Amino acid sequence: MAAAIPPVTAATAAAADAKAVAGEARMFLRATGVMALALVVAPHVGIYPVFLMKALCFALFACAFNLLIGFGGLLSFGHAMFLGTAGYVAAYSAKTWGFPPEAAILFGTLASAALGLVSGALAIRRQGIYFAMITLALAQMLFFFYLQMPFTGGEDGIQSVPRGRLFGFIDLSSTLVLYYVVLAIFLVAFLLIYRIIHSPFGNVLKAIRENEPRAISLGYDAERYKLLAFVLSAALSGLAGATKAIVFQLASLTDVHWTMSGEVVLMTLLGGMGTIFGPVVGAFTIIGLESYLAGFGQWVTVITGGIFVVCVLAFRRGIVGELGAWWEQRKR
Repeated sequence: MAAAIPPVTAATAAAADAKAVAGEARMFLRATGVMALALVVAPHVGIYPVFLMKALCFALFACAFNLLIGFGGLLSFGHAMFLGTAGYVAAYSAKTWGFPPEAAILFGTLASAALGLVSGALAIRRQGIYFAMITLALAQMLFFFYLQMPFTGGEDGIQSVPRGRLFGFIDLSSTLVLYYVVLAIFLVAFLLIYRIIHSPFGNVLKAIRENEPRAISLGYDAERYKLLAFVLSAALSGLAGATKAIVFQLASLTDVHWTMSGEVVLMTLLGGMGTIFGPVVGAFTIIGLESYLAGFGQWVTVITGGIFVVCVLAFRRGIVGELGAWWEQRKR
């Protein structure tokens, strides 16, 4: 006689879910360890540290944007305002007020978080394309504000920003030392984003993305969760912008322009929206193309656009998304 099949109880299902979550966490830690090791040794195998620092700043920017669109379902066309605002605040405070680099970066990050709170409170009252257009309008207003304000330097920007000494004893004039500081900032922020996504807050945020009316019916304040996600994304984008201003000793209008908002959308979609490592891959891909195709002049934009079209048609889930789907299919 065939043995009876035990019924699936709630405890059994919970244990299976816990096992799956633990397995996913172990895989993430292994992948993060491999990525961190590769980035640690990269400057010693002939990869230019300045290129790596630029790519890391934009990777953090893309990860922050992915937190909003990939897990919150909110498409912002004005995220450059957070990157640029933090850059201006950090550069001005370091050059004019003599802030040390850690204080300047923190000040820039807090400024972007405050801006995210104000702009988010206005934008989340609408959904879909209306939300995106409001963020774009606010970003354009800030662009023209920074263009006219004397403290930003107009089209020249804030130049010759001092790097100083981190915590009073780490000399950032050394390119290699500065690179490892930027790498540490990126890794800490990357792990923080992972923790946010896999927290109870992140689970509610994903539920709102999938079915907002149902989440509201369960008692969740959707607008409050979306506003918090917007502020967190703005603060992390500001961290990227402030770090970039200290690294390159420059804050300019380029980081506030609407094309920068489009570029971070491109990075996120190319790497894989809604994935953890996708924005990192997308950022390194785009910055690498811009750096190694610089000899083509303005044709770089055309070439990058063509590559993006091909990738969207061939890899609808992005590079990392398609690789993940292939791996799951292989496991089955």
